[in-house]
Amino acid sequence: MSYKTPDQIAVAASAAGLKKASTPLPNMLVGGFLAGAYIAFGGLVAIEVTAGMDREQWGGLVTLASGSVFSLGLILVIIAGADLLTGNMGLVPLAVLHRRVGISRMLLNFAVVLVGNLLGALFVAYFLAVQTGVIGSAGAEDGTAAAATYARLEGIATGKALDETHGQVFLRAIGCNWLVCLAVWSAIAADDIAGKILAIFFPIMAFVALGFDHVVANMFFLPAAYFAGVPDLTWGAILTNWLFAGLGNFVGGAVFVGGAYWFLYLRGAPSGHEAGATSDASGTSGAPRTR
Repeated sequence: MSYKTPDQIAVAASAAGLKKASTPLPNMLVGGFLAGAYIAFGGLVAIEVTAGMDREQWGGLVTLASGSVFSLGLILVIIAGADLLTGNMGLVPLAVLHRRVGISRMLLNFAVVLVGNLLGALFVAYFLAVQTGVIGSAGAEDGTAAAATYARLEGIATGKALDETHGQVFLRAIGCNWLVCLAVWSAIAADDIAGKILAIFFPIMAFVALGFDHVVANMFFLPAAYFAGVPDLTWGAILTNWLFAGLGNFVGGAVFVGGAYWFLYLRGAPSGHEAGATSDASGTSGAPRTR
């Protein structure tokens, strides 16, 4: 089995951050759209799979099942190739600290990818979730599959946008993107598809099972709930959730993954290509070590 050691992952991740920040803007936008859609697909299948599962009867297995299938989203982002804001929050700041990317270029990447992620998530939420009838609406007849999916979506959206305080959203978002960026980091360690999928699965399953907040996932769940007619859910509440979730996600990715691993492995290391890294479309680089 081939893999990269942590110091090799750091070099590869810095190269991946450089590549993402250097991507032409139209490519960032299209890649961002795809990533937003892929995360929304994960959210959509999570709703469908757990619709009708009674929390009192099933307990934590409901969120465990949700997290297990939701991991599809990041698996598609990494394997198929796309630009996810939360993943970039770990990789691009690492490249900034490694003196390979400027702050202005990092902010531009975040802004363009954010727009792309939002458009992709909204597309799936409106056209593929609500308009298709895959997720029911407020008027769905009791006892039907549409009523079950609507109830599941309502519970998710109400919890995130109406029940959680701003501070809770922020802290949950830190934990979320710490785990998401660890999934990306661990996927870089693997040189085969099976290894990448396995590395992604457990951290993503964990953050969903714990009820943490992912800003791009919430770009799907909350608008889908609004389009489906969930009562008391307003665009003001949705935008506020996105703000605190986005800030928390940045701290989780940039500080606890990008910053921490820069400190451990790249602090004082040469910047630029003299570090010996080249990256491919999946964001991996560096010579593997075999066992």
